[in-house]
Parts: sequence; C-alpha cells; structure tokens
Amino acid sequence: MLPRLLVPIILLLVILGLSKACDLDQMQYGCRIYNAQCRCGYGCSAEYRYNSNEDCREALRGGRGDICYRTKPCLNGGSCSQISSDPGYKCRCEGTGFYGAHCDKPCAGPSNQGFRGPFPYECVII
Repeated sequence: MLPRLLVPIILLLVILGLSKACDLDQMQYGCRIYNAQCRCGYGCSAEYRYNSNEDCREALRGGRGDICYRTKPCLNGGSCSQISSDPGYKCRCEGTGFYGAHCDKPCAGPSNQGFRGPFPYECVII
C-alpha cells in the first residue's frame, strides 16, 4: 500500500519543485482579474496587479484594463489570469488536454503520438 501512495506524492513534489516561486521581498497582498472576476490573495507581486479589491472591480467595470477580456488569449478552455509582468496575462491550461502560452499545443496521448520534448506539467493527470 505504501509504495502505491508514494508515487503520487513524489510526482506532486516534482511538479511543485518545477513551478516558479518568488523571493520573500517580492511577496504582497493584492488582487488580479481571473476569469472575469477579482481574486485577492497573498503571493508574488507580479501576479497581483491591483492593490485592492476596489481597484480590481473598477477595472472590471470598465473592461479597459482586463487584457483577458479584450483579447481572450487562452484557447481550448484555458483560464486567463491578468498579471503585471509582460505580456500582461498568464494562461492556466491544467485539465484541458493542452499546454503552452495560449493552451494551444495538444498534450501527448493516443491522438498526438508525434510529441517530442519534455513532458509539460499541465498534461500530468493525477
């Protein structure tokens, strides 16, 4: 039983180790637009564009600052998060069967046997 549980735990630790983190001096409380809603929390300053929930809601009301709303850069069901670093958004592709900056590259599988390169973490199914 123990070896069966050990494999998913090790896989999770590898995935978490590959994710990008920020230095403690780059952490802040803030808000960002995620799927056309304001989400507030504590994390890397580059991922939280607005200082308060009110600033975020104002941007949503005007739609002017929401690059995710204007350009819809994430394809195939990917979720768009507005961030302050270039290009101003980040697509989250987990669970879509796609990966890449715009969730536009199909994951390896029976329908994509010509896949080459390192296996993207977005394609891992646990």
